[in-house]
Amino acid sequence: MKESFEGFSRRHGEGLFTAISAGFFFVLVGAFFLTTPNLYERIADFFGDFDLVRVPNLRNLWLPAPVHPLSHLDVYVAVERFSFVWGFFQIVILALRFIAHSPLGKKAETVSNLVFWFGAGFLIRPFLIEATRLLLLSETTRWFAFWSGIIMLLGVSLVVRAIILAAVPTRHVTEDL
Repeated sequence: MKESFEGFSRRHGEGLFTAISAGFFFVLVGAFFLTTPNLYERIADFFGDFDLVRVPNLRNLWLPAPVHPLSHLDVYVAVERFSFVWGFFQIVILALRFIAHSPLGKKAETVSNLVFWFGAGFLIRPFLIEATRLLLLSETTRWFAFWSGIIMLLGVSLVVRAIILAAVPTRHVTEDL
């Protein structure tokens, strides 16, 4: 009886974390649209600026990218701020997961998310916002360098998750016969 109660509590707790995360996500997105003037129009302009662009240093590879990536600084700043706020929220979720004794896999997933969102926030500033930095690189080169960094960051966050799962021994519960 105790095991089924604990199982229900754990499932219930994990469901609460999902609901809290989804709710916070919508509140956060709404807050950004309320506090950033004309964000909807700026996002529309951003996506309207996309075209197939030749990837620098590769003759035959064309990928979608904004034609003028540095003309969308307000969108990048909003995404950067979103990334950092979402990263801090992951810290809160991680603390709650420890309090609620969530499974190791859920804690590792949250740490992985935390690494990704803080990393994305840190990549946005030098590659997309600071136009004076990396003077030797064109706007298009910076755009593709940013996405290369995001791909590497995805790999790092998965490696972090794997390290946590491999490093922390799991307890095996044996059933009494």
